[in-house]
Amino acid sequence: MTNTSEIVDFLNDKASHYEARWFIDEDPVQIPHLFTKKEDIEIAGFLTATLAWGQRRMILKACRQLMERMEMSPYDFLMEAPDDELQVADNFVYRTFNSIDANYFLKALAHIYREKGGLQQVFIDGYRRGGIDKAIIHFREVFMSFDPPVRTNKHVANILKNSSAKRLNMYLRWMVRTNSPVDFGLWRDISMADLLIPLDVHVGRVAQQLGLLSRKQQDFKAVLELTGKLAGFRPEDPVFYDYALFGLGVYEKF
Repeated sequence: MTNTSEIVDFLNDKASHYEARWFIDEDPVQIPHLFTKKEDIEIAGFLTATLAWGQRRMILKACRQLMERMEMSPYDFLMEAPDDELQVADNFVYRTFNSIDANYFLKALAHIYREKGGLQQVFIDGYRRGGIDKAIIHFREVFMSFDPPVRTNKHVANILKNSSAKRLNMYLRWMVRTNSPVDFGLWRDISMADLLIPLDVHVGRVAQQLGLLSRKQQDFKAVLELTGKLAGFRPEDPVFYDYALFGLGVYEKF
């Protein structure tokens, strides 16, 4: 591919292929798709995105285990369980995320839904301060405000330290993008045009090979660079191309 129009046509074709119902059956997004209630989707989606690194089979196993410990009704569980019963994640472990982290996450989510209006409201409060970056910063401030264990801080991305925030950006893609067979489009107060690319090793490698990303580090500066390039192709929905870049990297070893 020698020019921009060829790259755009190529990415449009690949994105349309991967943004399909079949993709759900092979991706962690299948976990929030188990639910129909808005709040269940939000909570399951957030916990799933948090654990979404490593082998997909193991991600799905860990996420299902966590959902089962909340009796497959995460919102009702968080709203109704006494604080001492929120400790359902004892002996839970997935890679570096263990029961200490999981129990704090459940406690923080319970506070957010009981006292802060829920995950959507927290992200929107930040977004209204000046965009998606402010939404991510504000969310982290709120989520980590319930006396977290020191070790748990590493499991919520800090873009003020130049983290790519891959999992939070993926979660926002799930919640915000509309008219998608994969993403949910539940949060209409955040514009798709403002979403940021969920940058991981696969997406970064493909983007570099296509000449869309010059920065080598997978950090927040790279996220802004790549998202800006993709916004030139589809300004109303730049993260549409996440499907193409991820699919090319994972399925086609591009």
